[in-house]
Amino acid sequence: MIGNWANRVISYLGFSLLGSDHFTASTATLETPRVHLNQSMHVTPRVHRTPRVHLNQSMHVIVFASRKGGSGKTTLCGQLAVQADLLSTAPVALIDTDPQGSLTDWWNAREAKTPVFVKTDFLHIQEHLNELRDSGIKLVFIDTPPVVTESIRAVIRLADLVIIPTRPSPHDLRAVGATIDIIEDQEKPLIFVVNAATARARITGDSAVALSQHGTVAPVTVHQRIDFATSMINGKTVMEMNEESRSAREIMSLWDYIATRLDKFERQRPDRQSNVLSFQRDEQSTPDRGRGFGKRVSTRPFGKRVSG
Repeated sequence: MIGNWANRVISYLGFSLLGSDHFTASTATLETPRVHLNQSMHVTPRVHRTPRVHLNQSMHVIVFASRKGGSGKTTLCGQLAVQADLLSTAPVALIDTDPQGSLTDWWNAREAKTPVFVKTDFLHIQEHLNELRDSGIKLVFIDTPPVVTESIRAVIRLADLVIIPTRPSPHDLRAVGATIDIIEDQEKPLIFVVNAATARARITGDSAVALSQHGTVAPVTVHQRIDFATSMINGKTVMEMNEESRSAREIMSLWDYIATRLDKFERQRPDRQSNVLSFQRDEQSTPDRGRGFGKRVSTRPFGKRVSG
């Protein structure tokens, strides 16, 4: 199934699919979970010029998954989580399940204590999600390693939405089929994000068209720019470096779209319809800061910082 899918996509783009896929999913030893719950987080309100997103009263899980290494999962996961944190009226959390720990390294370099951070493994992720829900977290972003295993399948099973970052290249398009198969087996909604694109390159648009035959493609393309790498090295995001930059505007627009789609998916679920609030930004609304959040100034953050 995967080979046929890749052949169709590459054929559409005009490439030849030569040889077999040499990607090997390796088994890594994961760290033991290092999470400390803080039941008394203090909040310092922040004033934002942009309107906030109102989140569903239940907790939602967004999983970033791709078989292909270097697709930009970690970068998009961190950037979008911070954007959601800046705009939402409810707490946001990040979970790193990748043994490589790139998201952990980025969060350790952050001066801000938000989003809430948890380093965990596949065996304990359900336990930690329960703890996050009990502590009032409303939105969780999960970064995963670039493998296709039963562990990835188990994480996707917990998702309300799966994001598949995909570079516009033959190698990335060949690799994405395995991830799609898992998501379809789990009957989870997905969104492709064309990531690290070159401006005005024909393959960018062609890749989006090819992916659209197999799922929803975000209308916002994220382009390759040095400020993404710089922000991740410094524990920041492109919005925190320069919110007027093109990269920042792309992340802001991408989150607006994802939030709207997540709200739509939730409204289609009869068991949650009574709990759904709008994810769309409301220019006139002023959020209730009772459980809102800005930069948490507590000296004891939710997630223990983990050395690299």
